[in-house]
Amino acid sequence: MNVFKDFEGTIHAALDQMVTAGDLPSGLDFSRITVEPPRDASHGDVSTNAAMILAKPAGKPPRVIAEALVARLKDAPAVVQADIAGPGFVNLRIDAGWWLVRMKAILTRGAAFGSSDKGAGRPVNVEYVSANPTGPMHVGHTRGAVVGDALARLLAKVGYKVTQEYYINDAGAQVDVLARSAHLRYREAFGETIEIPAGLYPGDYLVPVGQALKELHGDRYLNAEEAEWLPVFREFAVASMMVRIKEDLAQMGVKHDVFSSERALVDAGAVDLALKTLEAQGLIYTGVLEPPKGKKPDDWEPRPQTLFRATRFGDDVDRPLRKSDGSYTYFANDIAYHFDKFRRGGGDLIDILGADHGGYVKRMQAAVKAITGGKGALDVKISQLVNLMDDGQPVKMSKRAGRFVTLRDIVDEVGAGVVRFIMLTRRNDQTLDFDVTKVTEQSKENPVFYVQYAHARCHSVLRYAGETGADLSPAALAGADLSRLTAEEEVAIVKLMLAFPRLVESAADAHEPHRVAFYLYDLASAFHGLWNKGKDQATMRFLIESDADLTRARLALVTAVAQVIACGLDILGVEPVTEMR
Repeated sequence: MNVFKDFEGTIHAALDQMVTAGDLPSGLDFSRITVEPPRDASHGDVSTNAAMILAKPAGKPPRVIAEALVARLKDAPAVVQADIAGPGFVNLRIDAGWWLVRMKAILTRGAAFGSSDKGAGRPVNVEYVSANPTGPMHVGHTRGAVVGDALARLLAKVGYKVTQEYYINDAGAQVDVLARSAHLRYREAFGETIEIPAGLYPGDYLVPVGQALKELHGDRYLNAEEAEWLPVFREFAVASMMVRIKEDLAQMGVKHDVFSSERALVDAGAVDLALKTLEAQGLIYTGVLEPPKGKKPDDWEPRPQTLFRATRFGDDVDRPLRKSDGSYTYFANDIAYHFDKFRRGGGDLIDILGADHGGYVKRMQAAVKAITGGKGALDVKISQLVNLMDDGQPVKMSKRAGRFVTLRDIVDEVGAGVVRFIMLTRRNDQTLDFDVTKVTEQSKENPVFYVQYAHARCHSVLRYAGETGADLSPAALAGADLSRLTAEEEVAIVKLMLAFPRLVESAADAHEPHRVAFYLYDLASAFHGLWNKGKDQATMRFLIESDADLTRARLALVTAVAQVIACGLDILGVEPVTEMR
């Protein structure tokens, strides 16, 4: 239920009338016209850029079109005022009663409020986390996990058919390093004193892996050649790490639908298939690349390479597909993987990648466009770094040295809900400070507390009202006389709540789940303001003993606020609380 769609229809109807009257030429494209809340609430309730979008194709100044549009909209149902702002924005003020009547939809739709069929069941694949399976998940992986899962929930909310996928990077040199590290722990399990050399993984998390390998194989591989035990230890260690990673993700409420193995993909010939597909289109050739811009690397040599014509699809340079030893590059493997994802499900592809992948975006988007013949689209969201703090002091981590704070540590310390919400309090492409002390503070500066406190306050009011005998059934509240909500603050909250479905759709369109967290903070702030006003003015309290109708209307408002907060938290994967402890 996107109320702004109602006004979109009203505005389009007015524009059609202008075409019929000769005020606008026929055949104009209305698809880029937006109908949304103005950025400044003092400008009204609804704003449209129609005049500016249509000015050039219509051959008329924006304000001329805006004046004609305002003349037709000022008498439209529920419109109490129509104005022109700036270069040609048209702003509308809508009768308060119109908003109050529509608040009933929040009460009747319940947990489905904000849902829509905008996605129309179209498939979309969201790949996220995909951490190398070389150790437990640490706090640096947590942000990508939260962003990916929340985005998947958001897209499902508006009707997309979502597949959540994890790509296991088990074909690179790092898993051989893991196997060698596990072999050391295997030897240690037999009582040998080991020295872990630089370049291997020193973390204690491999101790039980070594013990398990001892129990499984006995001393068979104690003195064996590396070529004999490496593939065995690699497979076992990767599988062990994936069990641990899945357990860590489960603690966060994250569950993937598909786990794809890079090694299995390569072994199945997927890279050969992908490159043959590109070659058939004339997109692979042998050439010599220019040296990188700036200082030429010492190891660079102008040698012929197998290259993909990435520049034809928007990349800066063409990209190598084979290394000097003839093996495929990581890029070639990634092309095959994305081709496999597209062939499995079609639709749009979304990758949530770490901060060190920023330079990878253009080449992968070019590859997806090429390999799918333009039918597939790839959106890449970069999850920037998380600075872990404790009471304002940075916590130093080093995976290579075995010193890092795991995801499990953080969840055990502050709870999954807190972690998830805080990870969405900044855009994914901005660095985030996560202070384990401050995220548990009970203050307005702690956004997760502030939002949860608003939800708990709503339930506190409703519990007290229930104890006094108030009928809190959905039917009773939906039947309340909402016209009694005449205070400016009450109407403002109703308008804010009815903006939620549009907010959800726009966040889904932009692939930005953090917008939901921002919205919830604004709604919580508005509700806390109303609560505080009731403390200062007896007439603004939610329960008015001498006025049952007004009380019922305000209880309907409180119920709606709790419901919208719960709907928003559900998208973020956060359990709403009904009491603060």
